[in-house]
Amino acid sequence: MNNVKFFINYSGFCLANVKHIIKGQKSKLIKFNALYALISHPDKGYILFDTGYTRRFYDATKSYPNKIYANETKVTITKSNEVKSQLESIGIKTEEIKHIIISHFHADHIGGLKDFKNANIYCSKKSYNQVKLINNFFAFSKGILKDLIPIDIETRLKFIEDISVKKEDEIFQVKYDLFQDKTVMIYNLPGHAAGQIGILLKTLKSKYFLIADACWDIKAITKNKLPNKIVRIFFDSWKDYISSIENIKKFKKLNPEITLIPSHCSKTTDILISEKLDLNAL
Repeated sequence: MNNVKFFINYSGFCLANVKHIIKGQKSKLIKFNALYALISHPDKGYILFDTGYTRRFYDATKSYPNKIYANETKVTITKSNEVKSQLESIGIKTEEIKHIIISHFHADHIGGLKDFKNANIYCSKKSYNQVKLINNFFAFSKGILKDLIPIDIETRLKFIEDISVKKEDEIFQVKYDLFQDKTVMIYNLPGHAAGQIGILLKTLKSKYFLIADACWDIKAITKNKLPNKIVRIFFDSWKDYISSIENIKKFKKLNPEITLIPSHCSKTTDILISEKLDLNAL
């Protein structure tokens, strides 16, 4: 497996209640940071994993029914926190981003897609099919805001099932070698969202498994502290969610050296974020 460089950071946040994140906890609002990763590939250049929030979220939720989404999540995002602005602050132009991997199509993961007009967009077939087919009126209830999706997305979509090298995996059944060089390995992590995927990266320092929203808190993996049952109505499949949790547990047991990175678990991610956006940080 070849090496890449990458860093993670936040692009805005919403508010979430701890009692929903972990069953049995007392009611308390906490920040749910929108995580993204910038990857530097030896041949493919810059790659984004998710794109966080942008201020477009406010426009997309001005009217009902999408306004319900905004009322429930209380999103905060400023221009300087948007991925585009963060990258420009270290001299990376939007047109230099040629590849974006989308874990799933919830608003806190695709908010910046429209900023990167030259990028191919990689996702699973199932994740995009849900976006394409879901009724506009009910899309918000599954975390989807169609106004955030580029109008030309279908000309740039690359389905991982079609373009990757498919390999057998003893835990996840299959995995995908995105660039056919073992630098970015993709795993199916369904449950929280239709067709959700995670990526395994190896740097010179370590290995990292970015598991998106396969769990909200790392304790779901380490201590079986699962979300409150009320969130099931927002998940794509509770059965698949539990299956993904169990698969990650098995994967971690077999690969204890790998760091798991859930997108919203600040206890995990805060210590991995450097003050400067440094591709050598991890």
